[in-house]
Amino acid sequence: MSRSFTYQALVLKTHNSGESNRDAWFLTAEEGLIRATVFGGPKSKLRAHVSPFNRGTLWIYHDPIRDSRKVSDFDVASWRPGLRELYERTMAADAMADTILASHGGGGNWEEALSLADSGLNALESADEALCVRVFIHFLWNWANILGLRPEMDRCGSCGETSASTAGPDGLLWYDQHEGNFLCSSCTEGGGLNGLLPLNPGGRRWLAAVGDLDPAQLGRYSLDAVSLGQVRAVLTAIMAGILGKYLNTWHW
Repeated sequence: MSRSFTYQALVLKTHNSGESNRDAWFLTAEEGLIRATVFGGPKSKLRAHVSPFNRGTLWIYHDPIRDSRKVSDFDVASWRPGLRELYERTMAADAMADTILASHGGGGNWEEALSLADSGLNALESADEALCVRVFIHFLWNWANILGLRPEMDRCGSCGETSASTAGPDGLLWYDQHEGNFLCSSCTEGGGLNGLLPLNPGGRRWLAAVGDLDPAQLGRYSLDAVSLGQVRAVLTAIMAGILGKYLNTWHW
């Protein structure tokens, strides 16, 4: 039985382990999340290659007796140095990595998950401060879809009417954090606003326009500050409902 395995992998996180080793978490197209140890001191070439957000071909040795994994080699295809040149890029990339880890690598849709993470990080590498936020919330919207838990925005989760007939082009939708769905304004009347987050027409149109878009094209789709704030609040609430917690790295 083979003990050596090859993966297409993205480095998500690393953490020092002992005096000279490092634990690394990878998202792979073949098996989802993998944790493995990188042996070698600070001057190790392999340790330099296994750095967060690097993408390439990973070789793993698996010891079935100890059930431990060791990184044998990592051939980097994409280094992404631009992610470390701007604070907002680094923070958005960290937030994406933490989301992937907290949701177990996207369930079983590993190839699609790796593709989405790759395209988001590629877009971040040259993004300005404002675009970094849009790339991140676009990732959350599509990550919820990969998990199969993205709420339907075109139909009220209470009355079942379409948004076009209940909210109209200029009306609000409300995201219900308790039920995990969108409601029209008619279904929220008299019930108070506890646990409800607004999503205005600008935010709705932006999400509809960029849903399946390559993140590299997001610069063409602007979003005013109010709509951006509402979309970000709604999408972090959606993901918090899926994960059962908010992640600190979502806010910078």
